[in-house]
Amino acid sequence: MPVESPEMAASGMAKRLRNLVVVIIAAALGAAIVLGLQTRSPAASLSEMAEAAIPIDTALANGKPTLIEFYANWCTSCQAMAPDIQQLKSEYGSKVNFVMLNVDNTKWLPEMLNYRVDGIPHFEFLSADGLEKGAVIGEMPRTIFAQNLEALVKKQPLPHAQVSGITSEIDTAQNPMNASSADPRSHGAQVVD
Repeated sequence: MPVESPEMAASGMAKRLRNLVVVIIAAALGAAIVLGLQTRSPAASLSEMAEAAIPIDTALANGKPTLIEFYANWCTSCQAMAPDIQQLKSEYGSKVNFVMLNVDNTKWLPEMLNYRVDGIPHFEFLSADGLEKGAVIGEMPRTIFAQNLEALVKKQPLPHAQVSGITSEIDTAQNPMNASSADPRSHGAQVVD
């Protein structure tokens, strides 16, 4: 058996030490990735947000201003805005009611007619006494909503009271609100020719 020189022994020890450091760093990075994935907040789900939303009757009776969102789960603009709306709810939820009404549910037809909802997402800003203060229709930057919510809380005019962006059209074939027979101003009354 050959005898190792002190230099060779030191070189071998240095390699083992370096390998040990690499293994420790890899383990630490792996643990950080696993912990990061477990603590990451999940993307906002429209259904989950709707379940957590305040019922409209409660919102209109509790003396706080209200943001009503008319949405549908299939609406790509609604889905794209969900994280921003969720973040705004965490910031303003103690001062403003966040209500979500699914346009695919015929239960909300009177509200859809009242607020003239013909594209989604459609957001209505209501004062603490339930009066319309403005609407935002379509996909908008979070800053528009933040400025409107801030003004709503301070009982000031909304800086963006009537703005429109990208919308998803409501499918009138699947929706009981047939565009040719139900004029939003008719409040649901059928027009007979």
